[in-house]
Amino acid sequence: MVSIAFTGGGTGGHIYPGLAVISRLKPLLPVRVFWIGSNAGMDRGIVESAGIEFFGIPSGKLRRYASLQNIGDIVKVGLGFLAARRILKREKPALLFSKGGFVSVPPCAAAASLGIPVFTHESDVSPGLATRINSRFAQRIFVPYQKSAAFFSGKAKGKVCVSGNPVRPDFSSADPVKGRAFLGLADSERMLLVLGGSLGSQEINALVWGSLADLTRHYTVVHQTGDAAIVPAEAANAERYKAFPRFGAEIPHIVAAAELVLCRSGAGTIWECGNLRKPMVHIPLRGSGTRGDQVENARLFESAGASVCFTETSSNKLAELINSLADDPEKRKRMAEAEITIPHAADTIADEIVRAVAQSTTILKETT
Repeated sequence: MVSIAFTGGGTGGHIYPGLAVISRLKPLLPVRVFWIGSNAGMDRGIVESAGIEFFGIPSGKLRRYASLQNIGDIVKVGLGFLAARRILKREKPALLFSKGGFVSVPPCAAAASLGIPVFTHESDVSPGLATRINSRFAQRIFVPYQKSAAFFSGKAKGKVCVSGNPVRPDFSSADPVKGRAFLGLADSERMLLVLGGSLGSQEINALVWGSLADLTRHYTVVHQTGDAAIVPAEAANAERYKAFPRFGAEIPHIVAAAELVLCRSGAGTIWECGNLRKPMVHIPLRGSGTRGDQVENARLFESAGASVCFTETSSNKLAELINSLADDPEKRKRMAEAEITIPHAADTIADEIVRAVAQSTTILKETT
């Protein structure tokens, strides 16, 4: 049986798309899959809950600015490379697929040092630092948009495939009836879904709590707050407001039940909502602590007519925007019908992996 290694992590956005590819790959190939991720954080829990074998390695953050922490993280990256190389040498995968994040760089470098083919995928409009490094080792570079291909030049340009972003398979069978049942909503009840990402968003929480009286004029507000958030008593006791620290397997059905989604513009979230044809209001993560990828994602969806990008700091202005969309079914319809996401991205990538593995296996047979 062929083995294939996957790597990536740090956030769910670097893991769930990889799991989507695995779900499409297994019916195509008798394959053993394992994952190399960070030995700290959420990586192991998400991967093992999907039934995938997990190997943890040390991981250091890749920063674009001077910091004393860079010294310790350089050591961690080196240790991660050695650990990943030992794992890959022992497990002998036919190919390594990287979903990005800083933890993916040592395994990609280690795979290249062992002659193991590397495929890598970028979810955002522009490639992050990890993808730019991994592309040096990769035989195939998958990107979500045609615009993304322009960021690569030279030899890398010929390796690029515009695949779209893989979406968890559960979203293809999302059922709004199940979402309403989970939330206890009536069939006629209009719902605004607020998503702050896997860790929640203090900015979005504050904006929503500050405008709750206006938002609930039209909607029942279903709000994913994050585990650390403390819901103010006034909000907790408000009618037509339901707060949840996080969602689990029910999230596809909840998104399907929403009339409008207010969210960050991480690639995973916006593609999952986009595939379900949900009009969105994006509040991108921005500022000096980011590289601006969420702003780029939000602006691209906005230019396609699929969303509105909100970067104000006023709860009143947010309420005005949400209520204007609530009062305009034609605009919501146009947003839902906007063509921006590419369907079947996981299938495209899985097919490419199968072809590469078949080719490498044939070559191996011919040389032995």
